[in-house]
Amino acid sequence: MHWYPNRRSGLAAILQLVLLTELALVSPSTAVEGTEDDLPRQIEIFLSGVYSDEEPGAAIIVMRHGEVAYRGAFGMANLELGVPLEPEMVFRLGSITKQFTAAAILLLEEDGKLSVTDPITDYLPDYPTHGHTITIEHLLAHTSGIYSYTAIPGYMLTTVRQDMTVDELIDQFKDHPMEFSPGERWSYSNSGYILLGAILEKVSGVSYAEFLQKRIFEPLGLERTYYGGPQIIPNRVTGYDSDGDGLRNAYPLSMTQPYAAGSLLSTVDDLARWDAALFGGELLSPSSLEKMTTPFTLNDGSSANYGYGLATTTLRGLAALTHGGGIFGFLTLGLHVPDKDIYVAVLSNNTAHQPDTGYVGLKIAAMAVGDPFEDFKAIEVDPSALERFEGVYRIDEGNTRTVSVDEGRLFTQRTGGDRLEITPHSETGYFYKESLTHLEFVVDEQGNPTHMLMYPDGADEPEKAAYVGPAPPGKKLD
Repeated sequence: MHWYPNRRSGLAAILQLVLLTELALVSPSTAVEGTEDDLPRQIEIFLSGVYSDEEPGAAIIVMRHGEVAYRGAFGMANLELGVPLEPEMVFRLGSITKQFTAAAILLLEEDGKLSVTDPITDYLPDYPTHGHTITIEHLLAHTSGIYSYTAIPGYMLTTVRQDMTVDELIDQFKDHPMEFSPGERWSYSNSGYILLGAILEKVSGVSYAEFLQKRIFEPLGLERTYYGGPQIIPNRVTGYDSDGDGLRNAYPLSMTQPYAAGSLLSTVDDLARWDAALFGGELLSPSSLEKMTTPFTLNDGSSANYGYGLATTTLRGLAALTHGGGIFGFLTLGLHVPDKDIYVAVLSNNTAHQPDTGYVGLKIAAMAVGDPFEDFKAIEVDPSALERFEGVYRIDEGNTRTVSVDEGRLFTQRTGGDRLEITPHSETGYFYKESLTHLEFVVDEQGNPTHMLMYPDGADEPEKAAYVGPAPPGKKLD
């Protein structure tokens, strides 16, 4: 979901990537004044334990039934100047931009200027489709098979700093082989949203930035939402990354690069206004909104779990729509729960912070719907008891999770993934610290494992992996 790749968010597993009353630095009583329940205090206590006053942090808003249930900010907006974060400050959004791009395309469809079922070559006739028919809808739903330019080896270290025109940006990826036939599967592609921006400009006759300003920002009153660039933006927050030993200023990049896939900046207040307008019918027709929020159906009839610029998922058994973002120095999340009329936005200026915005946003959203996630407490387990869980658990064809003991601690490693420690909260239950992901070992009458139930990011339905035997001799986990 992020504009740049390989950045894990708390929503990554859900998407198979696998995302406050004026509170900052003021009395807690401000947060709870005028409320009818304990939600603001619960959120404040949770966030106070997540973010430090001395480090970059986050701005958060929770909307419920059109009213602010919680709004605040924690941490620093600029470490070098000693400026604390405030909720009205402006953050880079990263890939939350994509829902704005999707809505803009749907506005053009309502204008009669295009159809999402049109082949992209109707508008970009020189784009090489390698013999395939790629539609605008394929781009919107990340099912085009077009290689994502942000995954080009080395691209994000050097090339990303160069100013480029839209055509020059398309030249970076257009000749890469297709990853799969359009509609065959879902694979996140920032390239697809670059092409959507190019189509928008071709059809509308104006720049992407101007179109959004005139057709979305101004009509909806989004006064602190911007297309990013070198312009002076009041209350713009500084972004931070990690160099392995500590925090550093985020590496520079040209904002011509994320373009229609990730170049917007905004505030939690404007995002709440955007969400209310989008789902309140102020911008799109009901049929357009339905297209945007309905998961794309793949060629084999299965669901891509993604509409147009929004992922479709569940939260505590409730349907939810969400998207995260990641761009140098910033991690973001927006989540909408239609049945409860709840919206949560978390904007952070620290990509190194753990837990991340996905974890924070999901935890808060679960509180807001009245079904909070369980807070697992670590317990002591005899190290010898851990050994019974060692072995290989098969998820599906080609994917396993290997469990191993190392110096009295238990670790898991999925095929191609990192080695991660799990902490016991019961005899058979384990969780990953600073994550909602947890698992349960199912054992037989003799106490031997038969399978593993994995709940990625606290998902309602578990991923089941059958125990298939010990790890191969000599197998060493990274």
